[in-house]
Amino acid sequence: MGNHSRRQMAVLLASVFMIATCGILYELLISTISTYFLGSSVLHFSVTIGLFMSAMGIGSYLSKYIENQLLERFIQIEIWLGLMGGLSAFLLFFAYSLTPHYHLVAGGLIVFLGTFIGLEIPLVTRIIQQYASLKDSIAQVLSFDYIGALVASLVFPLLLLPYLGTMRTGFLVGMLNLAVALFNLSVFKTQLLATYRRLMLVTMLLMAGLLAGFLYSFKITSFFEKFIYQDEVILAEQSPYQRIVMSKWKDDIRLFINGNLQFSSVDEYRYHEPLTHIPLAASRQRTHILLLGGGDGLAAKEILKWPDVQSITVIDLDPKMTDLGKNNPLFRQLNQNAFNNPKVKIINEDAFNFVSQTTDKYNCIIIDLPDPNDNGLGKLYTREFYEIVKKHLTPDGIVVTQATSPYFAKNAYWCIAHTMQAVFPSVVPYTTYVPSFGQWGFVMASFQEIDKQRIASKLFAQKIPLKHLSAASFGALFLFEPDAAEVATSLNTLDNQALVDYYEKATQKWEQP
Repeated sequence: MGNHSRRQMAVLLASVFMIATCGILYELLISTISTYFLGSSVLHFSVTIGLFMSAMGIGSYLSKYIENQLLERFIQIEIWLGLMGGLSAFLLFFAYSLTPHYHLVAGGLIVFLGTFIGLEIPLVTRIIQQYASLKDSIAQVLSFDYIGALVASLVFPLLLLPYLGTMRTGFLVGMLNLAVALFNLSVFKTQLLATYRRLMLVTMLLMAGLLAGFLYSFKITSFFEKFIYQDEVILAEQSPYQRIVMSKWKDDIRLFINGNLQFSSVDEYRYHEPLTHIPLAASRQRTHILLLGGGDGLAAKEILKWPDVQSITVIDLDPKMTDLGKNNPLFRQLNQNAFNNPKVKIINEDAFNFVSQTTDKYNCIIIDLPDPNDNGLGKLYTREFYEIVKKHLTPDGIVVTQATSPYFAKNAYWCIAHTMQAVFPSVVPYTTYVPSFGQWGFVMASFQEIDKQRIASKLFAQKIPLKHLSAASFGALFLFEPDAAEVATSLNTLDNQALVDYYEKATQKWEQP
């Protein structure tokens, strides 16, 4: 093999590496966006990957009908992939924010990209056969293909998503496909005389268009988010774990994580007061508090109202979230600068890992985590998790968790309550009304019997400034109306993740038109 042939062979193998990387990145990108908009990461990642693989099989089968001009067809496929893949995030944001047809657009996009990706490898393998035997061609092509897949799976969560976000990543990956086309056009120019100029012109124009989209991607994302969040978006941050958005309308400031409302400043106290003050009053001592979640600082603000609290350990996975809670002026105003209080210690770690590894014990453990809309969150509501939490509770201590809505997600709520009952001898469910969310629920547990009358006496004797809780309405917190009354459920375990299924079914029920 001459030097020229070796160079062409190297270009083709480099192309295999790049197209494999782009293919996996498109799968991860579409799965991530669908999770942001629709929740349930396991479901959407599974469906996206399964549909992608099926479409790739169709593409591989169809490749046998391409008999001539293999190199030209390969470059044309790269151009189409660059165009549609580069616009993938744009099209998904458009479909979700401006049309009712997100699933149709996402499915069509997956099938299109998967089919064209499936065409690539067979065509490249046949082209490489001009330079090596079939045995060597397949071995080299698949080796570079698998290496590219590994690189993509590492680069996406560690670099692309946290630093570029979904929209900019889409444009960038599309440009990589177009770069493969340009690279092959330049190297195989003499073999593409009839179509070289046309293909080069089209590729360059598309590259310029995607580059413009890349440069203005944040403005494009902000444009669509105006329709998604309705109110003015005043903050938008992408972390390796989630999309953080803050909106404002008059005096109402709202926090959204992955499109899900976390709080509204006008009524957040109706959620945070019952979450924190009820278990703190129930606990015999309040010196050392563990707060799992609560990266916005609002729960910590309430806990600090108790004068005998000596330390609050906040465990939140996302340093971007806790940094906003500690340093952003809006958050600091809302949480009354709680995260800069010397009593507060912030640790950025997975809650499950932390409680599994720590040896400390706490008088009160407050679990303020997002709803269990995927298995990653669902594990933080399992029997196994509560068994570990129990080991870090003092004998007279209290643990409480937010537990979704006993009205909108009745089975999910009572699943959490029943799971805690399987671990703790004394469990007390309670509920309140939060206008931004509707009826909301909490579950409190302890080794000792929880005395509601003692809670009320302790809480209202402290003269803690409260906006929502009162002695007159205290008893109503523990009353569940018939449409939110207890129902039989399975326990939530790491093995069955029954809670996620309950929650998904409830979400689907209330999202139906």
